[in-house]
Amino acid sequence: MSGAFLSRVSLRRDASVQALARLLVPQGEGRQHGAAHHLLWVLFGDTPTRQRDFLWRQTEAGRFMVLSARQPVDAHGLFALESRPFAPVLKEGDRLRFLLRANATVDRKTPGRVRSKRHDVVMDALHAIPHGQRAQGRDNIVPKAFAAWLGRQGARTGFAPQADGLVVEGGDVLRIPRGPGRREASFGVVDAAGELSVTDPALFVPALMQGFGRARTFGCGLMLIRRAPGGA
Repeated sequence: MSGAFLSRVSLRRDASVQALARLLVPQGEGRQHGAAHHLLWVLFGDTPTRQRDFLWRQTEAGRFMVLSARQPVDAHGLFALESRPFAPVLKEGDRLRFLLRANATVDRKTPGRVRSKRHDVVMDALHAIPHGQRAQGRDNIVPKAFAAWLGRQGARTGFAPQADGLVVEGGDVLRIPRGPGRREASFGVVDAAGELSVTDPALFVPALMQGFGRARTFGCGLMLIRRAPGGA
């Protein structure tokens, strides 16, 4: 991997940009993620045929962390940008702290269907619980379902999450408006923080650039990492 960048991106606070703030950062989390899906593209969409090659996460309204294969370029003067090269040097056994917002899914075979159907892991786990007991069991189900999903992600991409200290929040559904005549996009979002150990750096570092889970164009999948104390 070469030429990657981790950037802190914020809408400028001067009057000329803030006059557009209601359009660029609408009210409601779903609307904000839908708008940011297009807004951040202006930093990278240099040609009509360019493929999306960045991940992002909204930290608060109008502020984002972005991991990209190319350095962002603000041709329109909308943003305050802080970028630095992203080239982690990791070895097997390194311990890292991480933050991850993910749309975690699982494919299930459906009777009568040739193709598997994709399910949110949280809703998939809750489906096995009687409807009246789901609210009560949610606090236990969400962390277990997500931890199992994260373990499967790590097994194929070179890391092992530590069970102790994994903090899982959310399991909410994010609804993204799609315009007149189109159905909204909806998907489950889970926020997690914890520690992991690197098992295969050659797999893990490229996986960070690709992201984890689905809905990556809508602000999911970016894993932010830093060294754990004593983990170097």
